[in-house]
Amino acid sequence: MAFFRPRVSREAEVRYHADQEISKSFPELLDKAREAEETLRVLRAAAADEIELMAAGRAFDRALTDALRAAEAGQRATFGVKAYDDRIARRKAKATPAGSMWTSEVDRLRTLREDNRMWGIPRVPRPVPATL
Repeated sequence: MAFFRPRVSREAEVRYHADQEISKSFPELLDKAREAEETLRVLRAAAADEIELMAAGRAFDRALTDALRAAEAGQRATFGVKAYDDRIARRKAKATPAGSMWTSEVDRLRTLREDNRMWGIPRVPRPVPATL
């Protein structure tokens, strides 16, 4: 007597296809992050004021976050549709060359974003309202 058991859930298939679409924009988002980083470096080299550096640092953070989200989607899509439901399949997929490449890329982007959040965005004191 054979029992029918679906290989993956419908939700996993939907998430898989959504991640495939999101990951297609990864190269463009990575280029935007590189441009934002270059702008931040130019402003630092030009000794710009802290307000400009803070705005550039935040723009770089937003660009890195978008690129990181696309990289994570690419990582999940590379792992395959089974990996959405099965943690063992996810661990096995991480060990493949493509899975390892995406995992290292995600780790690199997370490190860059955290470094920027700690040291790249200057803290500017809030203006104190004058009281009479």
